[in-house]
Amino acid sequence: MSSKNTKQTSSKVASVAAEVLNNPNSSKTAQKLAGSALSQSGSGNQTGAKMETLASTVLSSSKYNKTTKKLAATVLSQSNKER
Repeated sequence: MSSKNTKQTSSKVASVAAEVLNNPNSSKTAQKLAGSALSQSGSGNQTGAKMETLASTVLSSSKYNKTTKKLAATVLSQSNKER
């Protein structure tokens, strides 16, 4: 039986994600996380395994900024409960 995670991206984080995607200076990593976070805003989508790994890497590294880490935390909190 699958354990569906029902958490969704908040409107505040979705706004940050949109800003990241609209900023041409945002890193590819931040853009990937922002896209994932936005895809989970107002939907039942869950984070995939590859995005979980990326988000985990970002959170455990000191080279990423606060915004990227916020997006990573959001994405990770919406992952499949069984993984």
